[in-house]
Amino acid sequence: MAIGRRLQRGNSSCGAVPYPRTMLAEWNAECAQDASTLMVPWSDEASGSRFVDLRTNPYDIAEITEVEHNPTLGRALRSLNASRSPVLTAKCDAWPLTFHDYAEQMQTLRMELMLPEEDVAAGFSSYIDLMWRESAVFVSRHKQQERLDRIVRRAKLLDHPECALECVLRPAFIDLNGPLEGFAVTVYVTSLGRDKAMTLRRWEYALEDVVTLLRSKEMEVARGSATIDAAAGSSASAGE
Repeated sequence: MAIGRRLQRGNSSCGAVPYPRTMLAEWNAECAQDASTLMVPWSDEASGSRFVDLRTNPYDIAEITEVEHNPTLGRALRSLNASRSPVLTAKCDAWPLTFHDYAEQMQTLRMELMLPEEDVAAGFSSYIDLMWRESAVFVSRHKQQERLDRIVRRAKLLDHPECALECVLRPAFIDLNGPLEGFAVTVYVTSLGRDKAMTLRRWEYALEDVVTLLRSKEMEVARGSATIDAAAGSSASAGE
């Protein structure tokens, strides 16, 4: 559904039900033995990019090149890494969609969104890799699936009929205060429209609402719970 640069659908999915005049939303899992694992911290020698811990150093957001010309993405990262946020982020990107590069994917999404062909000439998409901070949730595939079910149900009620949300559950390994295996979620938000300005505006509104959903009260870290960014020496492991 969503148009991600590295998105491939997994075998486990929660099917999308395109309610009229609301957001299209679904989640799927890429947790097979050969699935790619999100490593945190990470670095890329070729580009010079690296993991930036925005919870510890929020002003280091200036080091994230993807937000340099995209203030909406920057605001999303600030909110998702704020002190009371239940998640922390690891990677992100945002990019415009054109029929020259994404014709097949855009046509597929247009039909899933039930948009007239004449109303779709451009698009915009983004992804954010994030991890639930609560250790008991981070290590549990079952608990994360329950959260994704709730997120998808609520996203389907959002008033963004030209936009799509796709969440991909994947393995993760984090070593901030001690090594810990668990799961991460890649959140894709995609919009379609008649021109670049329209699709960018639709994407901005949709991303803001998705961030609000991710930070809703029911997603908060339980009082007294250990977190992956504060609890050193945790011996929990993935697999629940």
